[in-house]
Amino acid sequence: QVQLVESGGGLVAAGDSLRLSCAASGLTFRNYRMGWFRQAPGKEREIVATIDWSGSITHYADSVKGRFTISRDNAKSTVYLQMNSLKPEDTAVYYCATGAGRNIVLAENGYSSWGQGTQVTVSS
Repeated sequence: QVQLVESGGGLVAAGDSLRLSCAASGLTFRNYRMGWFRQAPGKEREIVATIDWSGSITHYADSVKGRFTISRDNAKSTVYLQMNSLKPEDTAVYYCATGAGRNIVLAENGYSSWGQGTQVTVSS
């Protein structure tokens, strides 16, 4: 049974940084793509960033390019999201997700297991 546990969310001021972590268990981590999604109040869930099995191929939403960095440590079965220059519009619940396959996939149907989510709130 795949389990994903996120941590690192919180309340910060605009311009600050946060690093989210997602620890995975119950899977052979290096065989799985990983992604971060977010859902703001009243909005649909959207992809933030995704990373392939090796960490060498990544994709970012236009809204976070240049500010967020996704990375993974296969030895620790953990994926990270470094968020810099945070803006109030980044406020959302952030979800870690995984799916079988080594390539990146942008659509939600490429991800079969989801974490419980961690709240990120950015004050202006």
